[in-house]
Amino acid sequence: MSSPDREVRVARNDTAPAARRPVVAVTGAASGPGALLTQRLAESEEVKQVLAIDERRGEVTEAQWHVLDVRDPAIAEKLRGADVVVHLAVDLDLGTDPAARTAYNVRGTQTVLTAAAAAGVRRVVLCTSAMVYGALPDNDVPLAEDAELRATAEATGVGDLLEIERLGERAPRAHPGLNVTVVRPAVLVGGTDTALTRYFESPRLLVVAGSRPTWQFCHVEDLVGALEYAALEKVEGELAVGCEGWLEQEEVEELSGIRRMELPSAVALGAASRLHRLGLTPSPAGDLAYTMHPWAVSGSRLHAAGWRPRWTNEEVLAELLEEVAGRHTVAGRRLGRKDATTLGAAGATVALVGTAAIVRRARKARRRA
Repeated sequence: MSSPDREVRVARNDTAPAARRPVVAVTGAASGPGALLTQRLAESEEVKQVLAIDERRGEVTEAQWHVLDVRDPAIAEKLRGADVVVHLAVDLDLGTDPAARTAYNVRGTQTVLTAAAAAGVRRVVLCTSAMVYGALPDNDVPLAEDAELRATAEATGVGDLLEIERLGERAPRAHPGLNVTVVRPAVLVGGTDTALTRYFESPRLLVVAGSRPTWQFCHVEDLVGALEYAALEKVEGELAVGCEGWLEQEEVEELSGIRRMELPSAVALGAASRLHRLGLTPSPAGDLAYTMHPWAVSGSRLHAAGWRPRWTNEEVLAELLEEVAGRHTVAGRRLGRKDATTLGAAGATVALVGTAAIVRRARKARRRA
């Protein structure tokens, strides 16, 4: 699904005096949301200059590029003259070693915050996820942006995001005059590969018996719009971003045309835990909570500032289904076409419930090694 002709509902002030136009630095600027934001800021009449920082040069020629690792203290010199830094150099790849991922994410954020303060930057925008609120059966629907962060480190990357949030909270105390804004998107869609997007690559949608999931999506274009709002200092604080409202599980199944596979909680969580412990799947059991319990957010602060999402949940789900068409995933693990054909929908149940054979094979392989 393409959206070049969509009506832009984000208010712009293209007549802002040149003296007030900020210099904005973007880390992780060569790919993903960082590349889209860099392009958008470079085209904005409200921005004086864009400093693009990444380990490789991107394609936005209008930006001034600095090629370096965000953990390099030399980044402080590259940030001199910037008014705002949007830090998007965060690794949440399912294939990255967890320890290496955490080391990169935490050290990178620490370095950027310290360097920004040293360079005289007045605002740093961090991007985490609405997952930091936690997915719990007693969550309000929707969650207010100032709701307590009750997530644990048991899901992919959430521990890193919580630590990034803690660093952002402490930074203004350590560096008076530095403002930190945090943007928390719902399930991000648009060139992304996460445990939650892989949920829709399965032949059946796993539903844990007795659970009450709510699905709220955030298209990458809407995330970029929210980040632009924060970079232009039109809104601040902790900001949740996503589509209006949410979808119940039954609506998701009807819209996707994918049938459910319902399992008892102990069976689903136990199987997911064993498969991950054996290294057979990239997703820990904690990821299942986000498909079991509500964690939809209100986005009231962005709305009060005049921002509106351009995508609906239904449209983003359709986009996601187009993106994952032809991919085959069981329990978070991607399968080749031949394996998927052999396994089939019935085999998905076997993969989750009948893990004993997998465990035995893994143990034999270890003994032979």
